[in-house]
Amino acid sequence: MKDNLKVSVVINNYNYGRFLPEAIDSALNQTYPHTEAIVVDDGSTDNSREIIGCYGQKIIPVFKENGGQASAFNAGFAASRGDIICFLDSDDIFLPEKVATVVEAFASSTDLDWCFHSLKWVDVDGEPSLNQSSHKSLSGEYDLRAHIKTGKLKDKLPSLPSTSGLCFKRSLLQQILPMPEAKTIGLNDAYLEFTSIGLSKGLILDKELALYRVHGSNAYVKSKDKRVPARIMILTAYWMRVKFPDLSKFTNNIFAAGLGTFWRTGGVASECREFVKNYLESATPLEKIEINARAVYHCVKL
Repeated sequence: MKDNLKVSVVINNYNYGRFLPEAIDSALNQTYPHTEAIVVDDGSTDNSREIIGCYGQKIIPVFKENGGQASAFNAGFAASRGDIICFLDSDDIFLPEKVATVVEAFASSTDLDWCFHSLKWVDVDGEPSLNQSSHKSLSGEYDLRAHIKTGKLKDKLPSLPSTSGLCFKRSLLQQILPMPEAKTIGLNDAYLEFTSIGLSKGLILDKELALYRVHGSNAYVKSKDKRVPARIMILTAYWMRVKFPDLSKFTNNIFAAGLGTFWRTGGVASECREFVKNYLESATPLEKIEINARAVYHCVKL
């Protein structure tokens, strides 16, 4: 891999003006020189746009109407020019050596198309979180394409990070993005992670290269409310099946997990009912039997 590869840091922001300068500064202060910072403002109503304007030509601003995180990913990627894309939530912070480490990781093998790394959890002030240990993973190369096509990823993969731990080669993202957009219930990093795993070989680093800030607006990560991940599973399964039908055995499994969780917690959320209906209509009779059986299992075991 060439030493002068360009890296795009795509920052997605919505009403996080109080955190945004730290995120932008962390992208601009990388030790790797060939880095551009793209800041996508998803229709903020706070002072985010004024903050972005203060950076002038140091960054590439993208201003858009509010459309959800998936639309911000799409807009940021469309504006990027990098050979490698690193996503950053605007309430998180990259460590200075993040991009250099990722470039070096991709250079270790020519057939690696994605790189996920650990995150250090911090509180609203950027101090180490007392309520959550740092995100840890098992380092190594992973080629799980055969496993995901058979629907069997259990025990094959460590826990995956959120947005700020995700990095991709441009050639891979061109197969995945643009991703379907929805303002009220949208796709998130899970769609990027699982589609990447289904399409290519990658690398997981047990290195905390970014700070993941836990605060009121995103505290659902610590919540015991099972309906939030259920929504994510249903939507991810639906669109993965639509876009990548050869991964349907895997999507059936996560769809069933989401469906069973909804059954156990009061029924399918109204915004997910149409997705559930359409998914089941696209399934074969045998698939429906298997999905319902798995959903019952997940419902009972919760």
